[in-house]
Amino acid sequence: MTAPPQVHNPTDLPHNNGAVPTKPRGQNLIGLTRDDLKAVLADMGVPDRAQHMRAQQLWHWIYHRGVRDFHHMTTIAKDMRQALAELYCLERPEIVRTEISQDGTRKWLIQSEPGVAFETVYIPEENRGTLCISSQVGCTLNCTFCLTGTQRLVRNLSAGEIVAQLMIARDELDDWPVIGASNERDRAITNIVMMGMGEPLYNFDNTKKALSIVSDGDGISISKRRITLSTAGVVPEIPRCGHEIGVMLAISLHAVRDEVRDELVPLNKKYPLADLLAACRAYPTANNSKRITFEYVMLKQVNDSLSDAKELVRLLKGIPAKVNLIPFNPWPGAPYQCAEWQQIEAFAQVLMKAGYASPIRTPRGRDIMAACGQLKSDSVRPRASARHIG
Repeated sequence: MTAPPQVHNPTDLPHNNGAVPTKPRGQNLIGLTRDDLKAVLADMGVPDRAQHMRAQQLWHWIYHRGVRDFHHMTTIAKDMRQALAELYCLERPEIVRTEISQDGTRKWLIQSEPGVAFETVYIPEENRGTLCISSQVGCTLNCTFCLTGTQRLVRNLSAGEIVAQLMIARDELDDWPVIGASNERDRAITNIVMMGMGEPLYNFDNTKKALSIVSDGDGISISKRRITLSTAGVVPEIPRCGHEIGVMLAISLHAVRDEVRDELVPLNKKYPLADLLAACRAYPTANNSKRITFEYVMLKQVNDSLSDAKELVRLLKGIPAKVNLIPFNPWPGAPYQCAEWQQIEAFAQVLMKAGYASPIRTPRGRDIMAACGQLKSDSVRPRASARHIG
C-alpha cells in the first residue's frame, strides 16, 4: 500500500538558528534593498559615513545568514542591535500548512496577513533543488488548464513576500550557511522558478526588486542563470524583463494556433502568437547558452497532434529555444485530460529531430496538488464594500 502524503502543522518542523519569531514591532526589513537599508539607518541617526558599512552588515545577516533576531548580529554594536529590535523586525509570513509528497516534493501554504495566503513548492532532484515561487495571490489570466486560474486575483505580493518564500524554504530545509563552518556545504535550493501562483510580469516592480535581492552575490546569491521567470505572454513587459531583470525566460505557450491558444490562454487575444514570438526573438539575453524555455502542457486531442509539433518547430525558427513538455496534471473539475504517453513521446521526437531539446517533465507532487498548474489558496478578494467598512 502506498503511504499517504505527509501533512505537518508548522510547529512540528524545526526552524533555523533556534529563533522564535516575535510579534512585529515596526517596519519589516525583509525585502529591502541596500539603499532601503541605508535609508533606515539614516532615520535612526546613523552618520552618513557609517551608513554603507552598517547596511552591508545588515544585508549579510539578513540575506546571507538568514538570522531572525537582531541580537544575533554579533558584528553590530549591542546598542544598535537593541535599537533595531525596538524599531524594526525580521518577520517571516506564517506557515499555515506543510505537505510532503511521496516523491519528496514539499508544498507550503503561507499567510502574510489574514485572508492573504499563497503557495510555495520545493522540488528536490538528484543534482539540484528547485523552489517554485508565487508572485500574486490568485491570478487574472484564467488559463483554462490551470487551477490557479480559477481563483480570482486577491493582490500582488510585495517584494518582501516574494523574497520571504525563499527565506522560509531555507529555514525549513536548514539551508542557510553554517556560521563558523570552514566550508560551505552544498545548498538544498539551487534554482528558482517564478512559476507559482500569478503572472510575475503583472507584478513587475516587486518581482524585479525581489529577484535583485535573491541574485545578489553577497546575500542569498542565486545566479540569474539559475532563476527562471515564466510568463503567459505579457508582450510589452518581455523586453523590460530582459533589460531590467536579466533572468532566464520561460514562455507558457501551450498552443501553436491562435484559435486554440485563445481558449487555453485568454491573454493570447490581447497578445497573439505573432507578437509573442517576435518579442522572444528580440529578447535581449537570449542566445544558445541562455535559451528561452517554451512550456507546453500536453492535452489530449487539443494540442498534442504531430501537426501541432511540426507547427511548433516552424514557429520557433530563429529563436534559441528548448521546449518543456508537461503532462497535464489533473485537478477536480478540470475540463481536460492528459495526452497519452505514447503521443507525448512522438511529439517530442518531432521536436528533437528538428534540433530542439524537448524533455518530458516528470510530474512531481501530484499527490499533494503541488504539480504544475495545481496551485491554489483559499484566499478570496474582499468585496469593495467590505474593504471600506470602518
